[in-house]
Amino acid sequence: MGRLTETVKFLIIINVIFFGVKLFNPEFMDRMFSIYYFENPNFKFWQPVTHMFMHADMGHILFNMFGLFMFGSPLEQVWGRNKFLFFYFSAGIGATLIVAGIDYFTFHKGLDALMAAGFTETQVFEMMADSTRQAALDPGNVYSVSLPIDFDSNSYFSMLKAYESRALGASGAVYGVLVAYGLMYPNREIMMLFLPIPIKAKYFIPIMIIGSMYLGVTGQVSGVGHFAHVGGALFGFIMAYYWKKNSMNDKRWD
Repeated sequence: MGRLTETVKFLIIINVIFFGVKLFNPEFMDRMFSIYYFENPNFKFWQPVTHMFMHADMGHILFNMFGLFMFGSPLEQVWGRNKFLFFYFSAGIGATLIVAGIDYFTFHKGLDALMAAGFTETQVFEMMADSTRQAALDPGNVYSVSLPIDFDSNSYFSMLKAYESRALGASGAVYGVLVAYGLMYPNREIMMLFLPIPIKAKYFIPIMIIGSMYLGVTGQVSGVGHFAHVGGALFGFIMAYYWKKNSMNDKRWD
């Protein structure tokens, strides 16, 4: 296990501070600093950055900070502070763009279908607000609305879920760091707590990404941003591969 570099240490400290403050007022912190779907009125311009410092529980923050330490510190030693920070935040924000694109498609597909069935946009939003209020009173019951007979209630639920979505966590950025580590050190062996056998990075990392893609598509594990993981990995791969291929001069990041 290598040493903890300064920038990675700073990022971990900020994450811990956010998590500590959230313990005292979780509702306010989640509402202000997690990231909402961009057409939701709760969306704020700072959330694409601040959501990377928010975590749901102790296990969530421990897993992400352990990954940041394990794979981020070696990259910072090679790239330096500025280049590493640019990479980290780019991967995290890139992950949100992937998720926002999926939510946009899901939401507008449902909205267009309801408007084609005769609803106005105002009526659709009022119906979603009623569903949200009803779900708060009776969790799981979001179908107590007058949908067109031939309209799939699951499509309505997906549309509502996309609009009301709220995400948090450093996972997208950490997955970007993980992919970059694999490109830089493909033959280094990794051993994680949930996989107590050493496996080379060039095998371990594709397994992680394929697993996230599978779980995201099938929806077998809810409450986890699988597509954010894939998005962070994708943006991380593009940047790290380009830098490695073109041997970018580190002095331009000073």
